[in-house]
Amino acid sequence: MRNIINLNQNWRFKQEDAGLPQTLPSDWAEVNLPHTWNAVDGHDGNGSYDRGKYWYAKSFDTPRQPLAGGRVYVEVLAAGQQATVYVNGSEVTYHEGGYSVFRADITDLCKDEGENLLVIACGNENKSSVYPQSADFTFYGGLYRGVNLISVPEVHFDLDYYGGPGVMVTPKQCDCGGASFELEAFVKNPDENFTVMYAVKDAEGQEVAGAVRPADNTKVTVYVPDAKKWEIDDPYLYTVTATLQRRNEAYDEVNIKAGVRSFSCDPDKGFIINGKEIPLRGVSRHQDQMYKGNALSREDHYDDARIIKELGANTIRLAHYQHSQDFYDACDELGFVVWAEIPFISVMNPDPDAHQNCISQMKELIIQNYNHPSICFWGISNEILIGGISEKLVENHKELQTLCKELDPTRLTTIAHVSMTPVDSPVHHITDVESYNHYFGWYGGKMEDNGPWMDNFHKVHPDICLGLSEYGCEGIITYHGPNPACKDYSEEYQALYHEHLAKMLDERPWIWSSHVWNMFDFGCAARDEGGVAGRNNKGLVTMDRKTKKDSYYIYQAYWSKKPMVHLCGRRYAQRAGDTTQIRVYSNQPQVALYMDGNLVEEKTGEKVFVFDVALKDGFNSIVAVAGDVKDVMTIEKVEKEPEIYVLPEVNERAEGVANWFKLAGDLDLKAPMDFPEGKYSIKNTIEELAASPEALEIAASAFKLAMNMKLAPGEGMWDMMKSMTLEKMGEMAGSMMPDGFIESINAQLIKIDKV
Repeated sequence: MRNIINLNQNWRFKQEDAGLPQTLPSDWAEVNLPHTWNAVDGHDGNGSYDRGKYWYAKSFDTPRQPLAGGRVYVEVLAAGQQATVYVNGSEVTYHEGGYSVFRADITDLCKDEGENLLVIACGNENKSSVYPQSADFTFYGGLYRGVNLISVPEVHFDLDYYGGPGVMVTPKQCDCGGASFELEAFVKNPDENFTVMYAVKDAEGQEVAGAVRPADNTKVTVYVPDAKKWEIDDPYLYTVTATLQRRNEAYDEVNIKAGVRSFSCDPDKGFIINGKEIPLRGVSRHQDQMYKGNALSREDHYDDARIIKELGANTIRLAHYQHSQDFYDACDELGFVVWAEIPFISVMNPDPDAHQNCISQMKELIIQNYNHPSICFWGISNEILIGGISEKLVENHKELQTLCKELDPTRLTTIAHVSMTPVDSPVHHITDVESYNHYFGWYGGKMEDNGPWMDNFHKVHPDICLGLSEYGCEGIITYHGPNPACKDYSEEYQALYHEHLAKMLDERPWIWSSHVWNMFDFGCAARDEGGVAGRNNKGLVTMDRKTKKDSYYIYQAYWSKKPMVHLCGRRYAQRAGDTTQIRVYSNQPQVALYMDGNLVEEKTGEKVFVFDVALKDGFNSIVAVAGDVKDVMTIEKVEKEPEIYVLPEVNERAEGVANWFKLAGDLDLKAPMDFPEGKYSIKNTIEELAASPEALEIAASAFKLAMNMKLAPGEGMWDMMKSMTLEKMGEMAGSMMPDGFIESINAQLIKIDKV
């Protein structure tokens, strides 16, 4: 029988390109897996992180296989971003792509007696053939999901095909109330003596269907009467066991969890599962945690899933790469509808090898995860038009779409468009359903723009199922104030933003899915904004999972069926003034507010309840009561609020915009813009402007004012933004920038001769 041996303990690691050792090094650091060398610098705010090729080594004994001809495989659960595996000094395999399982047969390199040396050279340095090329998150390096040995008899379920399990299970509902289970196993080296025995067991372990097939022709369909469906609120799982049998002896066995469900999307009805219209409302998730990076345990993954379940979400977009099998398992068990995708993101590399890497990563994603009932959507790219559009880009997308349908005709495909993607773009109508990443109210425009934009697209393309794949804004729990505003990074503005978006989505059930960006703050070493460098702080929960921001609870009020009430502003603990506003979120129809034991007011409302209260000197105890649930906080009345509540940059940025206009001199900001020959303008890309230090300085200053982010060659968001023009950035910023801002930039650029 199959024997899986965990190799996660007692590795040796060298954080330099030390070369292939011939014996187990005694002077390398001792580490256990999962491990990443970017656990700290991937998000500690130092502006960069270590990207290199580093070495892991471990000794192991050859597993004993009682039958002649047995095989031994090494299984790497993920290696960021590319890896070469060696056994006893010989190269075994090379793998590109940092998020998927890969295996290699090492039988012939293992010693009959004594210890073997396993060495893995792992690198997260940039390589033109490997996606992601450039993105707004840290590319952690390391063996961050662990390594196994798998010992199997000579005849076994396939371990070689793109890291898959060797068994495919496709449950389908029948009109009569039962379900058919299409079963197929892939057996290596079978002969006429071998059969595959299938057993379908219910959640209580009782066998409800079965079949036996020859090992060289294993495909069969079995019928399960009165099959229980996999529902979002009741994710019922069957277990399918495939046993490779030789006469009276079991040689190999694979167990698969499976769920019976049907689903579809309709442009006017949204998402439909098992015949019921249920809008998908949830979050996106990155896989890293503070000072662990992406080296998470199974329990870490399940804890994340439980926090999301507590929110009341019913869907998760697993961005922007293949996630751990542990997390997909958690989604199967907890009832999330999952969007799973590959890291084809931001910028398409024209290198043909890069496209082949896309194809390889898509094959791995689908083949390794085909059996998970939670997954309903395969995502083929994210914000890819940041790097511009070309015929080749469109062609590559169509090829990925065809590949998805060939590998898995049972699921839908989707795409996440960058906000600036035109309504009439050729990237529409490629995938089955589509979504947009919009940040109106943060990077551009006003939060109120979101609903009308979605309505207009729906009107122009009534045949397209439209979703909102990303939306959000930074929320840093240090910053507070009575008058929250865009770009102040306050917890209060983030909460107001999500109040509006949650209501907008609730009013539009035809939007097939929505995914908050992001569930958790996550590592992005290149970022430096809002006083918290090295991270994207748009999470509803902090990166250490310790603090749920106020914005978390507005979604709980909308989505959770469990009675809840939440007092906002508990970290806005010291307040000046005789009165203050208290906001309460609840999914109950009435909320009563008490101050120091006295009833202030009782209100009837929908999700958001706002009270104006008078403060007494010193501490004030506040209680919100909604039915059988209550929440309590204490705030202090002070003469002056702490300076730490306001990011100094907020005022500096406002002054910066004013000073910018002074630089424009007597320019008529309403006049048509000129684009003289041989001069720079807003129509040049950032990379073109970088040829002139003077032009780049103007562009960088404008970018800082518009986006509050640094722009410098080789730093920050450079790789993502270098192919954009200032004209396009101005369109993104929209009403956030005052009239004449883009004109004033152009007026300065056209004074500079092109280099």
